[in-house]
Amino acid sequence: MEKGFIFYKNHKQFTAFFILAIVVIAAAVFAPLIATHNPYEAVITNVEQPPDGTHWFGTDKLGRDLFSRVIYGTRTSLASAMLLVTITLFVGSALGIFAGYFGGITDSVIMRISDMMISFPGLVLAIAVAGILGPSLMNAVIAIVAVSWTKYARLARSLVLRIKNKDYIAAAVLTGSKTGYILKKYIIKMTMPIMIVTAASDIGTMILEIAALSFLGFGAQPPVPEWGMMLNEGRAYLQTAPWMMFFPGLAVFIVVAVFNLLGDSLRDILDPGMLEKGAAAGGNYAGNTKYYDKL
Repeated sequence: MEKGFIFYKNHKQFTAFFILAIVVIAAAVFAPLIATHNPYEAVITNVEQPPDGTHWFGTDKLGRDLFSRVIYGTRTSLASAMLLVTITLFVGSALGIFAGYFGGITDSVIMRISDMMISFPGLVLAIAVAGILGPSLMNAVIAIVAVSWTKYARLARSLVLRIKNKDYIAAAVLTGSKTGYILKKYIIKMTMPIMIVTAASDIGTMILEIAALSFLGFGAQPPVPEWGMMLNEGRAYLQTAPWMMFFPGLAVFIVVAVFNLLGDSLRDILDPGMLEKGAAAGGNYAGNTKYYDKL
């Protein structure tokens, strides 16, 4: 209890946003218990009703309860963003680590592909990929991964280039350590903290990008409750039923802000700049809270 209080006292901002993030995740997990109506049930007699005691956020063009759809949209958007971040982190980090450690033609091929991807506007390229694959939530995730992995690959490569010439790496090579062991024991161990912090900071951005593709019709398809698609459905009724856009838009704004601020405060706590000091001190810590075994 005392350690928890000290952590809260020293990191109030992180604690506050962490609690808010837990609330958002809880809303996604317990959506069936929180929702007041079936989010898929269309009631023609309730079409475009304004917010009241029965329908807290009003109803949409088919008479579906908007509050329930926004709550279920939390599950859809958050699950998609978590899957997207996980895949992007794994693919980008793996390619960057291989490019940085092995160098040569491996590095040239991966980095040239990365340069080619970066030369295109990200959202435009994601729309093109999603258009080729076809409109669906999973294809939207694949399209964003195809655009976003370059950031992680370049970051991982730069970290590996700083690490692989260290004395402890040379000593491991001279003592006959296998490549797999070196990658696992030193390279991955030293690069992943920064990569994970970067991924945590990108959750909000990924939610926004998924919502953008769904808004444009390349992501979630009816009747799946997803914030971007709900915004697209509501824009035709902006003057007659503004709540159809207001509440999904508010949900996007709040959740994206919470996860962006959580990522920023997490970065401040871990302080990736301390990683190099940790390696120089024997590799027994990186950042303010993460400890490693001595190298």
